[in-house]
Amino acid sequence: MPTPTTSREPGQPDLYAPLTGVPLTHGQLPRGAAVGTLAATVAAAGALVLFGDWNVAATAVLAAVAYTVVVYVWSRAVEGRRKAVDRLVTAVVTCAFLLALLPLISVIITVVSKGVARFDMEFFTYSMRGVVGEGGGVYHAIMGTLIITGLATLISVPVGMLTAIYLVEYGRGRLAKAITFFVDVMTGIPSIVAGLFAYALFALIFGPGIRMGIMGAIALSVLMVPVVVRSTEEMLKLVPNELREASYALAVPKWRTILRVVLPTSLAGIATGVTLAIARVIGETAPLLVTVGITSSDNFDPFDGRMATLSVFSYYEYVSPGYPPEPALERAWAAALLLIIIVMLLNLVARLISRLFAPKTRG
Repeated sequence: MPTPTTSREPGQPDLYAPLTGVPLTHGQLPRGAAVGTLAATVAAAGALVLFGDWNVAATAVLAAVAYTVVVYVWSRAVEGRRKAVDRLVTAVVTCAFLLALLPLISVIITVVSKGVARFDMEFFTYSMRGVVGEGGGVYHAIMGTLIITGLATLISVPVGMLTAIYLVEYGRGRLAKAITFFVDVMTGIPSIVAGLFAYALFALIFGPGIRMGIMGAIALSVLMVPVVVRSTEEMLKLVPNELREASYALAVPKWRTILRVVLPTSLAGIATGVTLAIARVIGETAPLLVTVGITSSDNFDPFDGRMATLSVFSYYEYVSPGYPPEPALERAWAAALLLIIIVMLLNLVARLISRLFAPKTRG
């Protein structure tokens, strides 16, 4: 059988001719080249900070730029333009992530190194009554923080949950839109504004100069309510409409459907949102400075007189340390470390609640 031939016009390339001079493969960097380069850059930056007395922030930025340039140039020379651009973007994202972590790591190292010295039994079991100089503790501030935050939670959770239920299940028209708008506005108000609101409210009733724990609880509840509303609203929206319709088909009233079907299904998400809202406000200082103040003695009555909280205690110990200042500064850093631990534990509890109480699905 004769071999088929193809005709081509003069000047047209021969498509059947073998390709010559076109590389079909590119080189490839060694495995772990990017990680090794990053480790070498970080080590060099650490050496400059430790032995060269360089500024940490400037050295970190310089190391990020150097790592990005080295990886790109190396990849461009070995792997080609396309792979080099991919490695460039990966390097930029990695450096941005590490630079964002740098302040957090710096804060944790500073607070732990300066606050762990006062983590003793006296610090957790004694107040500051009659203490001048060394000694004393934050027992009164711990109890005040728990009482005020607990009252704020009791105020915020029912209001926030009922508002979210109305918006998702009943809300229609202008009223629902107005509530949604004001919830969005409340989400972004400064914390000091919440404190001034609570102070003005009680000053109109009891006169100027009033300080009580319940005032701090109301100020914190102003900050908590929009968080609870938003988290609960989103969780309720995730409940499938088929569950509601099945309940209505069985002639179950709407209120009972919400109580027995919708809320249990979204309980894990709601509990997680409430826990995160508590973690959001437990470290607030500005509203408690205005409404609660500080005291060196035990006062566990939120309706009578000033109370101590961990955030305000840490603030006053740091700005007014007295003489000698070292004991007060140690107490301030220890109180800040305790607050960080409490917030971290609350976030872990939120994750645990979300995992344990989430609706079970069959695989």
